[in-house]
Amino acid sequence: MQKLIIKGKRNLIGKISISGSKNSALPILAASILANKVILKNIPLVKDIFTMAELLNFIGLNTKFLLNKNILEIKNKEKKINTLAPYKLVKTMRAGVLVLGPLLGKYGKAKVSLPGGCAIGTRPVNLHLFALKKLGANIKIKNGYILAEAKSGLKGTTIKFPNVSVGATENALLAAFMAKGKTVLKNCATEPEINDLISFLNKLGGQIKLSGRTAIINGKNEIKKQLIKHEIIFDRIEAGTYMIASALIGKKVTIDKIDPRIIKTEINILKKMGVKIKKNNNSISLKKNVNLKKINITTKPYPGFPTDLQAQLMVLMTQANGLSKISENIFENRFMHVPELRRMGAKIKIKNKTAFIKGPSKLAGAEVMATDLRASVSLVLAGLIAENKTVINRIYHLDRGYEFLETKLKRCNAEIVRI
Repeated sequence: MQKLIIKGKRNLIGKISISGSKNSALPILAASILANKVILKNIPLVKDIFTMAELLNFIGLNTKFLLNKNILEIKNKEKKINTLAPYKLVKTMRAGVLVLGPLLGKYGKAKVSLPGGCAIGTRPVNLHLFALKKLGANIKIKNGYILAEAKSGLKGTTIKFPNVSVGATENALLAAFMAKGKTVLKNCATEPEINDLISFLNKLGGQIKLSGRTAIINGKNEIKKQLIKHEIIFDRIEAGTYMIASALIGKKVTIDKIDPRIIKTEINILKKMGVKIKKNNNSISLKKNVNLKKINITTKPYPGFPTDLQAQLMVLMTQANGLSKISENIFENRFMHVPELRRMGAKIKIKNKTAFIKGPSKLAGAEVMATDLRASVSLVLAGLIAENKTVINRIYHLDRGYEFLETKLKRCNAEIVRI
């Protein structure tokens, strides 16, 4: 089992280039089932992407990575298509369920294992299935699998989601792409990753418009036969993670290959805490502030503060003056990093859905264990500012979503090794 060892208290200085978005690439990979030939640029080389590519190969597509260029080529020759997504490939990542929509829309049937991923809450697929049933799919759950069928094809309709869900919005867009007639999605997610998926689907021949929280899809049976090229947007969660690392221990760090307009909320929150940030067209520069201010935050769907940065921001709050609060409104089990941060000396109390963080706290290195993707990187951030040595176990969680993390930090003077 691999571990990370971090020796803390070394100021970060230099440049960090942000990779392509995992959360954008995964639904676009699922959407490639609808295409003939696709070239995706700026693909992040992380475990979830390789797992999704393996799933596409199992279904019958052909995937080829050009690793040195972060490019993925996908071909669908329409021969021996397998409309099954097995447990062994879906168990480690939630995004596997996204093949349900395109398989159902294009081939009229799908058998998809109920998904896995991080244990941060129940995250049921009920909203995915709610949308697909509205589009005319017949759905049963049997032996841990979703069995979906639409013998006469899917039909456009109006769907109003009872709650905002990124995954359900993506699956509905993917399914409605080939449905007959017009589909209207109301109360849908509006994350930048949703816009990137819509951009890809429109290149493929779709007619999709997103206005506010309403998406209108004019179903298309004609898919463009020619090669489709698309560049994945930057990973805003990775950018936010390194922004927080810079706010904690940055002498001067430039984060590039980003669009600052997309991470306006994160930039404003760090500025409120007293972090010095300078914006450029496709980069920002940050440096730490030894007098950080307390702040109260609630996680919300985009454009609110993302749940995927909650654990990282909590580490920054341990260094702020006074009592900070962070309320988790998206997932019910996303404070699993708290006991590990406490072991390092953080003063954190949990009451219902809110964490109360008293700072500034002096953190000390310890042996800790990662419990999910974002929790694991919060422990890396804590290790960067802790006295002495921090050992992080179960870092396979980290590899699911962060490309070349140690390399990027080492280039900026961090002392971090994998053993």
